[in-house]
Amino acid sequence: MIIGTVGAGIGTGEKSGVDHTFQVDLRGVVDLLSHHLYGSPRVYVRELLQNAVDAITARRRVEPDAPALVRIEPQDSTGDGTLRVHDTGIGLTEAQVHELLATIGRSSKRDELGFSRHEFLGQFGIGLLSCFLVADEIQVLTRHGDHPTVRWTGYADGRYAVTVAPPEAARAEPGTTVTLVPRRDADQWFTTPTVTDLARIFGALLPVTVRVGDVVTTTGEPPWPTTPGAPLDRAALIRYARETLGVDPFDVLPLAVPEAGLTGVAVILPTPVNPAARAGHRVYLKRMLLTENADGLLPEWAFFAHCVVDATELRPTASREALYEDTLLTATREALGDQVRGWLVRLARHDPHRLAEFLQVHHLGVKALALHDDEMLRLVDRWWPMDTNVGTLTLAEFRERYGVVRYAASLDEFRQLAAVAAAQDLAVVNAGYTYDTELIERLPAVDRSVLIERLEPSDLTTRFDALDPQVELALRPFLAAAQRAVERSGCEVVIRAYDPVSLPALYLVSRSAAFNDQLAASRDRADELWGGVLDALAATAPPDRPQLVLNHRNPLVRRVAMLSDPELVGLAVEALYGQALLLGHHPIRAADAALLNDSFLGLLGRAVPGRE
Repeated sequence: MIIGTVGAGIGTGEKSGVDHTFQVDLRGVVDLLSHHLYGSPRVYVRELLQNAVDAITARRRVEPDAPALVRIEPQDSTGDGTLRVHDTGIGLTEAQVHELLATIGRSSKRDELGFSRHEFLGQFGIGLLSCFLVADEIQVLTRHGDHPTVRWTGYADGRYAVTVAPPEAARAEPGTTVTLVPRRDADQWFTTPTVTDLARIFGALLPVTVRVGDVVTTTGEPPWPTTPGAPLDRAALIRYARETLGVDPFDVLPLAVPEAGLTGVAVILPTPVNPAARAGHRVYLKRMLLTENADGLLPEWAFFAHCVVDATELRPTASREALYEDTLLTATREALGDQVRGWLVRLARHDPHRLAEFLQVHHLGVKALALHDDEMLRLVDRWWPMDTNVGTLTLAEFRERYGVVRYAASLDEFRQLAAVAAAQDLAVVNAGYTYDTELIERLPAVDRSVLIERLEPSDLTTRFDALDPQVELALRPFLAAAQRAVERSGCEVVIRAYDPVSLPALYLVSRSAAFNDQLAASRDRADELWGGVLDALAATAPPDRPQLVLNHRNPLVRRVAMLSDPELVGLAVEALYGQALLLGHHPIRAADAALLNDSFLGLLGRAVPGRE
């Protein structure tokens, strides 16, 4: 077998300008195909079907009424352990056999013979080589028109022979019979169940009849509309999704991209899926299955949809197991994304209840799209219910009631602020879930009338009531003792009056204070080199500390403030500090745990007087 010729001799001591022919080690080529090009030996059935369909297509161009049949005889039905594939195609002459079956990578003759035309499946000329993945010997009997039947025999070691078939082996009609003699370790690929399944998987939608034994594996036309304006049989598509994809779809929508020659259906999945796990799409090219796990057919945000499509213009990779990334595939991806987005918009306009059901399942995908798409952002704004400290509301409802969208950017911040903010008549949105903060912050770019405000924990202290100056002056000794009690925890003690009265203390951490805490924790774990870098950062960080805000309206706090025993004051304040940490869902550090333990045991010792 020949790949081509190339100028050689440079650097070998030979006279320049002498051409030599590369010699191909076919076993090496087969090993390359099996380990680096094809994902599985099962592709041999696809290649055989592809060649047969191309041959039938070529014959029907000149004989429109010619039969269109591919008949496969598996190993257990031939009687001699081989597999045979018969087609009613155009067949080959002896010269064509040499050109098409015995060369690799040379396409000029293939072009001249018409087998690289648009309507044919094959594009790469690898042909029967894939069959050597499972066979040691390939025999081809082929007849073109009134020409004699030609026999081509190829071997896995690279040898081949071409002869005119004897009368007893000659074909009575034009067409081709391919016989595979299996390798010793490949018998499982030639059994009737395996061959039937592979023929059905790869060729179910082919426009010819494929028969394995007595079983017809082709189903005819695809179940989705293949022409513009054709009616949609939703029940048939739902049945197809159940049988082919194994899901009971939430919905199905037809797809069409004319410039790619693409038609198909998007199946909206009925259960949540991981957005990071890309959906594998089922792609046919000219009705032959390319892959069951195509990547990149839809935008990443549309992970809730699984596509089954057939295309005529998209390009496959050399292995014919994936789509080639080019400008047409990019345009097709965008067009399909627009159609999925249009389906969502139509749901919002005409079936809000159904949209709400969809959002409960796939809100992450819609929110991911809304990060970049204004129409989807408006949909999320109007329809997606968000958690707030005044109940579950959409952002649009929240704005109608409260004007400004105040939000806590993390779950921890919301847990700290929700009850206290509500007591101060402040409505706050919990924007701590995935994408929520980014979506809220993008709203003013879509609608300039939208007002947003991120609520900082430290902002609440500006809304608390200051104490009477005389009261605050009288509390200075208490505050000094309280500060000494929690000094090792790095927080500042202040006293204010606020609601709810039942809350004795509140631990508030601003963003800058949280940054300083993280910096200190990282410094403790760092080596000497990185410790110096973190020390430099700490020197430039703003001097901000968390605050333990004691509530003067709380009866317990007032009683603690009146204690005259400094040790008991310290234990009580430490206990209030620990309770504030727990109620605010703050992380408990080792130092905090030690302080909580000391205060608990100290108060318990005071509560249980006496001697051992």
